[in-house]
Amino acid sequence: MSCDNCKTGFKWNGASTGKESTLNKANVYVTGDSKDAAILIVTDIFGWKLPNIRILADHYAKEANATVYVPDIFDGEVVDPDALSDPEKAKSFDLMAFIGRHSKEIRYPEIKAAAVTLKKQYPKVIAMGFCYGAWACFKLAAEPSLVEAISTAHPSLLDKSEIDNVKVPVQILAPENDFAFTEELKKYALETLPKTGVKWEYVYFPGLQHGFAARGNPSDPKQKEGLERAKRCAVSFFNEFLH
Repeated sequence: MSCDNCKTGFKWNGASTGKESTLNKANVYVTGDSKDAAILIVTDIFGWKLPNIRILADHYAKEANATVYVPDIFDGEVVDPDALSDPEKAKSFDLMAFIGRHSKEIRYPEIKAAAVTLKKQYPKVIAMGFCYGAWACFKLAAEPSLVEAISTAHPSLLDKSEIDNVKVPVQILAPENDFAFTEELKKYALETLPKTGVKWEYVYFPGLQHGFAARGNPSDPKQKEGLERAKRCAVSFFNEFLH
C-alpha cells in the first residue's frame, strides 16, 4: 500500500471552541450542546488532537445543530501533526507499523462501544469517518441500532464486504485521485449501494487527492473549494438524517 497521501497534508490555523472530556474512559474532544443529535467522528491516523478535525467538528456542531464527539481511538498514541508538512518527520513515521498496532480487530470494539454509549444518550447519532476511520463507519452502518446514517471521506482499509452489509444511509466524499479508495472500489460502491436498498450519496471531487477533506491546503484555491464543499455536503447530509 502506498502511504504518501496518508501522511501528508496541511495543518489548519484556527482555534477550536470545544472541550476535552472522556467517553468510555477514552479521551474525547466534545463540541456543541444539542440534547437530541450527536455526531461521532472517527478520525484518520492523526487522531483526535489534529486541529483540522476539531475545527471541522466545531463547524458540524454549529451547522448541523449537534453535539460532536472526536474520541481518541488510538489508545493515547498521537502522530505529530508536523509530520504533515515536515518530510523528515513523515519519513520517520512508519504507517504500516501504526496500522498493525491499531488493526480493525483491535480498534473496532472500542469504536462500536463509543457509538453504543452515544446512542443511549441521544435519540439520533450519525458517524463520520475520515480515511482510516471510514471503514469503522461502514461497520457501524451494518448495525442500524447504532447509527442513523454514516458519512465518509476518502475511505481507506475498506473491504467490499463492508460496503455489502450497510443497512443505513451512506454518504461517500470521493476525490478523483485516491490510492486507498481505488477505481475498483469506487466502481464496486457505485454498483453495490443501489442494491442495498439504503439511501446513498456519492459526491465526486475532480482533481483532488486522498485526504483533501481533512488535510487539504486552504491556501490553494482548488483544495480550499474542495474541502469547503466537502464540509457543506456532510452538513447537509447530517441535517437530513438528524433532524
